[in-house]
Amino acid sequence: MKVTIYDVARHAGVAPSTVSRAFAMPGRVNPATRDRVLAAAEELGYRPGNKGPGRTTDGHRTIAMLVSDITNPHYFELIRGAELRARAAGSTLVLVNCEESPQIELEQIRGLAGSVGGFVLAASRLPDQDLRDIAAEHPVVLLSRELPGILSVTLDMGSGCRQILEHLSSLGHRSLAYCAGPPSSWMGAVRWAALSAGAAEYDLEVHRAGPYTPTVANGSSAADAAVRTGATAIVAHNDLLAIGIMRRLADRGVRVPDEVSVVGFDNTFAASLVQPALTTLGGAVSDAGRRAVDLLVSMLGHSGPGRPDAHERVTLPTELIVRASSGPAPSRPETTG
Repeated sequence: MKVTIYDVARHAGVAPSTVSRAFAMPGRVNPATRDRVLAAAEELGYRPGNKGPGRTTDGHRTIAMLVSDITNPHYFELIRGAELRARAAGSTLVLVNCEESPQIELEQIRGLAGSVGGFVLAASRLPDQDLRDIAAEHPVVLLSRELPGILSVTLDMGSGCRQILEHLSSLGHRSLAYCAGPPSSWMGAVRWAALSAGAAEYDLEVHRAGPYTPTVANGSSAADAAVRTGATAIVAHNDLLAIGIMRRLADRGVRVPDEVSVVGFDNTFAASLVQPALTTLGGAVSDAGRRAVDLLVSMLGHSGPGRPDAHERVTLPTELIVRASSGPAPSRPETTG
């Protein structure tokens, strides 16, 4: 009878996934545990196959990139950068749309685990513990999210939000409404924390509306809620929501930016096509995708020196692209005594 990985796991007193890592990625296994696994394999006569996770017969690796919503144009450049880097490394990139659903994301990861070398998770909606469990079993790099102990690539939202606050303050605004995205969005939470914490420094009052699914269609309800706050500036979770907000404001006869300024996040191609063109925070998105795949490829190719530290966090700069949707705060009518 053929000896299997499960036989070795029982004999060594470890999980089957530990046996798999001991052969495919020895740098991810404690040396004493690996020695125990190798001794058990030798005693049972087990020989691992030539193909490791995600490795095809021609030596190429398949890696999976999961994105929260493939219809969001923000991901176009992320995917492009990731695909170019994967191709240069002789790997195949498999793209998965998670539809803003943690359940779909987890199901797709479990379904692909046996056939890919590792995962790039872009804007993952999974709880922290699920991500830790996955990273304990498979090579993982996070994009647009950070979690201690897992490699990650993010844009510098702290600096970016300060740029937004400084811009609006310099235009005379004293209040802004932040239209939040999905509750499970790590990046959304970071943006809100940075905006709310830094507002006082710029003499700004901050209101929060939402959460909203960040689409153009949901901009209508977001705009109505923001207008009720009386804020003279609206900052939206992303460009799609911001565009929807501007459409609704136009329908209501609220002029942008004369009466209300609007700012988005992501600097997607649509930001420069709408009227007025959208002021938005951008960054090296294509480079972020490339760096994430680069880290994953390094994990798959190194078991010792040269392998990236699991605590490594790559943070890329952001830039506020000022366009016509933001302008001076409307003057307040003078009151008479």
